[in-house]
Amino acid sequence: MTRRMIFPLVLGIVGTAILLSLGTWQLMRLQWKTQILNGIESRLEADPVALPDNPDPVADKYLLVKVTGDIGGQELHVLTFADTGPGFKVIVPMTLPDGRRILLDRGFIPETAKQTPRKGGRTTVIGALVWPQETDKYVPEPNLDKNIWFARDVDLMAKTLGTERVMLSVLKSSNLSGVTPLPVNVNIPNRHLEYVLTWYSLAIIWIGMTGYLIWRIKRKTA
Repeated sequence: MTRRMIFPLVLGIVGTAILLSLGTWQLMRLQWKTQILNGIESRLEADPVALPDNPDPVADKYLLVKVTGDIGGQELHVLTFADTGPGFKVIVPMTLPDGRRILLDRGFIPETAKQTPRKGGRTTVIGALVWPQETDKYVPEPNLDKNIWFARDVDLMAKTLGTERVMLSVLKSSNLSGVTPLPVNVNIPNRHLEYVLTWYSLAIIWIGMTGYLIWRIKRKTA
């Protein structure tokens, strides 16, 4: 081996090691994320339980619960889109028999049904506890005059409707009244397999480029 080959060889080994380590790290992240998503799926498929006394935003997120209470009064409309077109998610307060009040995401209505009265009263629902992370600096403030919200802001909605900072996303309801329950949106991206393939592919390319460079140097010094 000539002295001219040492630097590209070292560079090739170091670069390959870095790329392989990044791919392995993403593989570990993929396994971790898959476990989380599988856990959420299992929780959403489990038998519903009673609403906890003090629901925890971390420990009880996506917990499937069954409650009966009274709904009615003020609605909050969150702008959204479904396969059928634009519309709103309907958020209402639900008062439980023990006096507790929680937020209820009843589901989707088309834009044309915004002003349509919906039946309230005693209702039994099965749904998942959610604390959606939908607000950031790019999301506009709600238009309170027109009752158009652009995200489910649990804290602000709870303050507006006088409820606990708890939201139940309805999956089944004894009182639909023109509202279509929506699947729970598990907003946890999982692109780690793509990253694994990218880093490992780059490692293979790096090895090939290193081999080609050493071959070129060897030809010139032969």
